[in-house]
Amino acid sequence: MTADAATVPALLAHASETFPDAEALVDGDLRLTNRQLHDQTLAVTRSLMALGIRRGERVALWAPNSARWITTALGVLSAGAVLVPVNTRYKGDEARWLLERSRARLLLVENGFLGHDYLDMIGAEAPDAMEAPDAAEAPDASESPETAQSPDTAKDTAGERSPVPGLPALAHVIDLARPAAPDDGQDPSHRPRATPLEAFLDLGASIPTADAVTRAAGVREDDVSDVLFTSGTTGRPKGVMTTHRQNVRTYLGWSLRTGLTRGDRYLIISPMFHCFGYKAGVLACLLRGATMVLQPVFDVTETLRLIQHETITVLPGPPTVFTTLLDAPGRDSHDLSSLRLAVTGAATVPVALVRRVRAELFPVVVTAYGLTESCGTVTVCRAADDDETIARTAGRPIDGVEVRIAGTDREPLPTGQDGEILVRGYNVMLGYLDDPRATAATVDDQGWLATGDIGHLDEAGRLTLTGRLKEMFVVGGFNVYPAEIEQLLSRHDAVSEAAVIGVPDERQGEVGRAYVTLRPGTRATPDELTAFCRARLANFKVPREVVVLDTFPRNAAGKISKADLDTRTDPDAR
Repeated sequence: MTADAATVPALLAHASETFPDAEALVDGDLRLTNRQLHDQTLAVTRSLMALGIRRGERVALWAPNSARWITTALGVLSAGAVLVPVNTRYKGDEARWLLERSRARLLLVENGFLGHDYLDMIGAEAPDAMEAPDAAEAPDASESPETAQSPDTAKDTAGERSPVPGLPALAHVIDLARPAAPDDGQDPSHRPRATPLEAFLDLGASIPTADAVTRAAGVREDDVSDVLFTSGTTGRPKGVMTTHRQNVRTYLGWSLRTGLTRGDRYLIISPMFHCFGYKAGVLACLLRGATMVLQPVFDVTETLRLIQHETITVLPGPPTVFTTLLDAPGRDSHDLSSLRLAVTGAATVPVALVRRVRAELFPVVVTAYGLTESCGTVTVCRAADDDETIARTAGRPIDGVEVRIAGTDREPLPTGQDGEILVRGYNVMLGYLDDPRATAATVDDQGWLATGDIGHLDEAGRLTLTGRLKEMFVVGGFNVYPAEIEQLLSRHDAVSEAAVIGVPDERQGEVGRAYVTLRPGTRATPDELTAFCRARLANFKVPREVVVLDTFPRNAAGKISKADLDTRTDPDAR
């Protein structure tokens, strides 16, 4: 990163000017150089300008990992607009709520991904003909952020009717997947329910490229770059606002700590609507000159093929990605020798898994910790750390970021004692979108962000995660943190992954229930696993019940969904 490249469009322009012919991304048969990526991004920016999208207005993107996602997202940011990624697993009500909450002016959606009719889910209707606003109404390319209208005061460019009834702020819906179709004179009710991508891009021809370059160069470091909505595990998701400067600086720190460098070929499997795929993926690669190789969904057979065919060197992902790779049938028939760096993170990363990954796949494995409210990163291990450190800790804070372990009064606790993890630094969000009360409850007047996670620091300042405040359960008056039990169960030779939750109990109030999956070719009974715990844990920590599953329910980021475990019964459980 250079001194004048602390915005995302500046990073893109710098890469295009400095290494124009270097390969920027690979998406199936499509390959784009840095210059081509920049050109396609500016084409999106021109179309947004032609539609009258102003600085600070919010643009939603509902699509899987693809070159279209990247050029669209970067085009939005280069226009000075605010990117609002939408989870591809969302159903209609969830997506409509997010669109309403963010007051998105434009939705770009890849309809039909994995067979999902997103347009039908949100009740999209056939749009009116797309036209550029009158010249008197269109914003000037040189318009400053101070004079640009805010999302609250901007004129409704949708006219009298939104393409999605009930979402009056939404002016247009663009289908990234639909090819342009000729006007066949059909009844309007049979017209496509979204504007084709080609028609959207054609509209940009009215805007000179130089005007788009000027717009991108006018984006400021402290402009809001994106609003990412949290997972909503404790209620409705909240929109987290962060700036260009925050994200660029955070992922420079992340990249320097992990060792991502120019020439790396980075397989992006984590979804780009999540921090891990978007910020630790797309932004980090732009910062460091790494090539992005895209995979829309994790399929281990395709992953193995891509590693060999594209000589992948870097692969971040949740622990399940590496467990699946290690146990994949036919792994030995692929050349995986290009692999260099694995990055993962979770409350529980088994030491045995780190050792296997280092011995069989990646010479370098690092773990990290972060949350949406911290731009996705707080701490990162070093490549030189040993297996125990990498598995049992999330490393030290990146430069310029502080971590404190605090009690219920938010006062610091001694080294080694568990408490809530607090974070302070340049990476802490501006706040929750239109929710000052929730913001004040999460970030205090001294700038400390309450994460809701439990952990402790060792003498060297390394962070160990113990669990979530809301996951902690109390057995007969004793606090129990699931991560400790999960870590232990994962040390059993037969256990692949483990998850522990608290369930009601008449006598103790709550007791633990453990769920596990087993490594291929192994067997272990629930009684055997309970005895394994009993020999190594205090009695109140020992799970009352162990359930063996074939698979875990997971969220879109690949993490185990504990909310779906407490009522889950698996007919194939052994």
